[in-house]
Amino acid sequence: MTVARNTICLWFDKDAEAAARFYAATFPDSSVDGVHHAPSDYPSGKKGDVLTVQFTVCGIPCLGLNGGPAFPQSEAFSFQIATEDQEETDRYWNAIVGNGGAESACGWCKDRWGLSWQITPRTLTEAMAAGGAEAKRAFDAMMEMGKIDVAAIDAARRGE
Repeated sequence: MTVARNTICLWFDKDAEAAARFYAATFPDSSVDGVHHAPSDYPSGKKGDVLTVQFTVCGIPCLGLNGGPAFPQSEAFSFQIATEDQEETDRYWNAIVGNGGAESACGWCKDRWGLSWQITPRTLTEAMAAGGAEAKRAFDAMMEMGKIDVAAIDAARRGE
């Protein structure tokens, strides 16, 4: 197995493998690529425990490290998943929130392991890139949302 030159390392308490398997089952171009066990005892685990998990999320190589409870996830890091329509937005949002996660604002949610996700329809990204009044209307509409409502963003872009 080739290790990517740049890999995102995510610290988990003890459930890196469960998280990686959930991500692989939820998102396209995602997989669990390797599960590695500790060769000896370490501060938060024992010899033979799952220590690291190599996985891919939407084509991005990641390493899950079961490092114990010292460093919980925070919103300082999130995956932003671009969606094509409301169906795809709903599917990912509902998978994350419905599997023990939590809703947040402006298209953000957290999975049950505390990792933050931005489920972002492309129409919102396109509106922001357009700038000016269109971006302001879309941004103002987004600020009132939890999960992004694609029809409402499209209406805001048109000035309706």
